[in-house]
Amino acid sequence: MAKPRIIDILDKAEIGQTLTAYGWVRSRRDSKAVTFLVLGDGSSLKTLQAVIDPGIEGHAELTHVGTGASVAVTGEIVASPGKGQALELKATRVEVLGLADQESYPLQKKGHSMEFLRSIAHLRARSNVFGAVFRIRAALAQATHRFFAAQGFHYVHTPIITASDCEGAGAMFEVKASTKDHFFGRPAMLTVSGQLNAEALAYGLGRVYTFGPTFRAENSNTNRHLAEFWMIEPEAAFFDIHDDMDLAESYLKALIDTVFAERGDDVELLGKFVDKDLVKTLETTRTATFVRISYTEAIEVLERSGRAFEFPVKWGADLQSEHERFLTEEHFKVPVMITGYPKEIKSFYMFANDDDKTVAAMDVLVPRIGEIIGGSQREHRLERLERRIVELGMRLEDYTWYLDLNRYGAVPHAGFGLGFERAVMFCTGMVNIRDVVPFPRAVGQAAF
Repeated sequence: MAKPRIIDILDKAEIGQTLTAYGWVRSRRDSKAVTFLVLGDGSSLKTLQAVIDPGIEGHAELTHVGTGASVAVTGEIVASPGKGQALELKATRVEVLGLADQESYPLQKKGHSMEFLRSIAHLRARSNVFGAVFRIRAALAQATHRFFAAQGFHYVHTPIITASDCEGAGAMFEVKASTKDHFFGRPAMLTVSGQLNAEALAYGLGRVYTFGPTFRAENSNTNRHLAEFWMIEPEAAFFDIHDDMDLAESYLKALIDTVFAERGDDVELLGKFVDKDLVKTLETTRTATFVRISYTEAIEVLERSGRAFEFPVKWGADLQSEHERFLTEEHFKVPVMITGYPKEIKSFYMFANDDDKTVAAMDVLVPRIGEIIGGSQREHRLERLERRIVELGMRLEDYTWYLDLNRYGAVPHAGFGLGFERAVMFCTGMVNIRDVVPFPRAVGQAAF
């Protein structure tokens, strides 16, 4: 039988039941001869207090036990006279599993800055804030699989090593073997996206999605960029841009529903200590109808705002974070979906609109984060796709297999990409992307 987690004990144990609780010491208090240990095991924010009287088996081992030590405490579940807890464990036996040197253990019971915790990434999951963040991350991953399965999507695995640059001009990490320059017979890179392969699979399976690591070698040291990050990329045959937007809106709302349903305590903690507006922002997002406007309409709103933006607003320029946040936080005050971007600022694979100036692309913007999803209807008309590749100075021979998809049984299809870490940022209130991935990989950073 599996050992009980502390959350299971608190939710399911009955008074008088004898069991063993396993956990790390969150705090220790001694009153006269009685020792009180507050235990946590990472299953939730909740902790269990163990009351240890002198003379019980293992009591002598407690001499050097303090914050961070691991213990196994056997005893009887009793009603707790203390405030804020219904149950506690009256110990009959204690076993010290691992000590934590109190002189050097860095996670004592006090506040720590995000910068300091980032420097001890191997230990920060034991803190309340990062425990909450990583539990929410886990819940969002599970919710992703449930959502797409319910929508009839097949989970597929696309290559991490690729010879194609999906974005057409991305900064990529090259893969080389120590004994052979071109192990794969040609230059190969770590992928920036699984989209092109997902399109191929969608042409056979109908609806697919990827959920895996992607890499960008941009020399960017901002709080929104990583060199290694995770992407969710659904792709669906017979979808158009409107189907794509409907799917994106439903998916985001499903993620937030899961956070409230499964990790309410964690959201409450983060709303108290990280972002005071977190709960309000999430509630607004999951209940609001997302505003849908064209890129041209968005530019007009920004031009009429009277705001002196750092980056000038004009038709044909890409929207910057400050523009995206103005639209979501100040003007519409709800998430915004923008479509019909100029083709010159978008990728080669996007469906060309009839005006031949814009493409059927869409971005989903949310408060505080800005763009959280980017997608499009894909160009399935072979001649237009070939012409666009040539226009951008790319080589048709590098995309032979991709062009084959639309040479044989082409259909309208669409998809999007969501950077998983940005979704976690949005659902936790964290402001630095390095704080929503356990071991961040960014320019100059790969210590753990």
